[in-house]
Amino acid sequence: MRTVAGWHIELEFREIGSETRAVALLRLPDGTELRARGHADRHPDDPDQPRVGEEIAAARLLGDLSAQLRHKAEREIEEVTHIPARVHP
Repeated sequence: MRTVAGWHIELEFREIGSETRAVALLRLPDGTELRARGHADRHPDDPDQPRVGEEIAAARLLGDLSAQLRHKAEREIEEVTHIPARVHP
């Protein structure tokens, strides 16, 4: 039997001067909502390239979201096994 799961994620970017900020909201099928943030600071000598700032901010945000998902999985494993779990990145 094949199971299809859908996850909903919202990403928003905002530029404030030389800084790009990113925020995300991930909604999982079990009702869990995870939030993450990321940022990028453009060096004064670098050209203004908003897309690059978005990519860096998103990469940092996704790293945080990845860690949150691993911790959630560890807790769920521990609830069933009653043994400390460690999910490696």
